[in-house]
Amino acid sequence: MAEAVPVRCPACLRENGYTAPVFPCACGSPVHPPLDLAAPPVPLTHRTWSDTWVTVRCTTCGRESEWPHPELGCGSCGTVVLIPVHPPEATGTPAGPAGASPATARPDPDRTGSGPVDGPAGGPTGGSGGATDGRGPAHIPPPPAPPVPRPAFRPVTIRTARDAVATAALYLRWLGFRDVQQPDGRPIPAATVDLRAPGLVAQVDPTTAPAGLRAVECVWLNGLTASATSVYFALAGYTEDARARADDLGIPLFVMDLTGMPQPVNDPADALVGPDA
Repeated sequence: MAEAVPVRCPACLRENGYTAPVFPCACGSPVHPPLDLAAPPVPLTHRTWSDTWVTVRCTTCGRESEWPHPELGCGSCGTVVLIPVHPPEATGTPAGPAGASPATARPDPDRTGSGPVDGPAGGPTGGSGGATDGRGPAHIPPPPAPPVPRPAFRPVTIRTARDAVATAALYLRWLGFRDVQQPDGRPIPAATVDLRAPGLVAQVDPTTAPAGLRAVECVWLNGLTASATSVYFALAGYTEDARARADDLGIPLFVMDLTGMPQPVNDPADALVGPDA
């Protein structure tokens, strides 16, 4: 197991102990993200799918895999921070004879033993076959790998208020929030239900009445107190003043139908879902 390292919270400057997680590589070797302790931790104010994962290379087999990005919740002020990670080092190319670099070690089929190949302006020179072939650089780095697409969300049919809460929790996990906590007791049909996760405060309204202005302001205040992102789910939609207030406060609003598929209803919700949904 990796040793605990101190991580200073950028908000309250308190040092928190953090131990990097260990993940199993496909080859069976343990893999842990190489923490960059020289870089300051970054407060997590808006969670995106790309910020949730980080590329880590296995030191045994060289396989690069996507693993959860290290993050830490401050034990004093509750701020959630992302801990920087060293990117995978570029794989070196074996040198040629006598330690020559790859560019000089590669033979040139157009080069002959009758003198230099290139003339003063790249034109023809003395000797047969001495014209420049016009090829590009000897080594062109490959393009970056495309991001891993997010799998499609698998909805759960909503029959009860508890099904609505479970669907909202599954959807938040699909968005990238981890450790989403559901209430232990059965939700009361006439009341909203809280869902919590690191950096997240969500409310689910399983009633048949549209969510109003006060409900949106309450979830915003709860998120402001916890320094977290606020999200609201409703079965019956929202009143006009609630949607306008949510747009002003930047609160993502989702509506759920009985098939269990949440749909964003405002711009903050579209931004939270991202373009690859």
